[in-house]
Amino acid sequence: MRDFAAQPVIVDCDPGHDDALALMLAAGDPRLRLLGVTTVAGNQTLDKTTRNALRILALAGVSGVPVAAGCDRPLVGDLTVAEDIHGTSGLDGPELDVPVAEAERVHAVELMRRLITGAAEPVTLIATGPLTNVALLLRTHPEVMSYVRRVVLMGGSTERGNTTPYGEFNIVTDPEAADIVLRSGLPATMIGLNVTHRALATAEIIAEFRALGTRLGTVCAELMTFFASTYHRVFGFAHPPVHDPIAVAAVIDPSIVHTVAAPVAVELTGAHTRGATVVDLHRRTANSPNADVAVDLDVDAFWRLLVSTVATLGPRTPSGTHG
Repeated sequence: MRDFAAQPVIVDCDPGHDDALALMLAAGDPRLRLLGVTTVAGNQTLDKTTRNALRILALAGVSGVPVAAGCDRPLVGDLTVAEDIHGTSGLDGPELDVPVAEAERVHAVELMRRLITGAAEPVTLIATGPLTNVALLLRTHPEVMSYVRRVVLMGGSTERGNTTPYGEFNIVTDPEAADIVLRSGLPATMIGLNVTHRALATAEIIAEFRALGTRLGTVCAELMTFFASTYHRVFGFAHPPVHDPIAVAAVIDPSIVHTVAAPVAVELTGAHTRGATVVDLHRRTANSPNADVAVDLDVDAFWRLLVSTVATLGPRTPSGTHG
C-alpha cells in the first residue's frame, strides 16, 4: 500500500529506452504517486512513444494510470527523431508484444491541466522528453502554475551536447519550448548530460537486471543491451548513459543528485549553438538563478534505487509472486 503522503507526479515522456526505465521508477517507488503519463514526439513519433508508454506500464503491472498523447511536433520547425539510438519502434531490443490499455481520448495538455488542478497538493512535473507539452500547458493554461510544485527536466548540459556540439537532444528538438519553461518562473531542476553521463549501464548493471529473474528484469537487460549497441556504434561509448531515470530519482531522493542554483538560458538563434543551455555556473552575468542545475550524482545510490524498484514491479500471479 502506498503512503498517503506520497508526492504526486506526472511524467511527460517520449519512450525511448531510458524513458522506459524512468516510467518504471516513477510507477514503482512508494514515495511517488503517479497521477498520469503524457507523451510527446521526440525519440520517436508520437504514435510510437505513446504505444511504448502503454507497453511499459503494462509490463510493469501498472493499471489505473491514465496515458494521453500530446504534441506530435515541436513548437517551431520539423521533428527529427532519434531512430539511430532507439530504433524504429523507439524501444527496439526486447519482445514487447503485450496487451495494452487505451490512451485517453484527450490531449496530453488537457489531461495535465485536469490532474494538476484536481490534485489535493501541488504536483511535480517530471519531463524526460522535449518540453513541447509542458510549454503548451503553461502558455494556454497559466493558471496551473500555482498548482505545480516544480518541473524536473532531463535535458541540456553545463558542458557539451549529444545532438549538436553544444545541444542536448531534448532541448535541441524544441528550443522554444525549453525557453518558455525555463523563463516561466516555475521552480525548475535541470538534469543534464554532465551528470547523466556518469550513470552508465555497464555489463555488471545489465547482469543485475537479468538476475532479478522476472520478465521485467529481463526486458530491462535487453533494453540496455540494445541501447549499449547503438551508443557504441554512434558515439563509441563502451557503456550507454541512462539519462531519464535520474530525473525521477532526484524527486524521490534529492540526496542522490547534487544541484546548484544558476541562471540558465536557451540559445534560440545561434548558427552553431541553437538549443544549447547556457548555464552561468560562475555567475558571470547579472541574471538571477532560474533553475537548480545538477552538478553531481551518487551513482551507486542511483543504481541501487532503480534496480530495487524494478524488482518490485511486474504482473503478479494469484499467489503474490511475479508472473
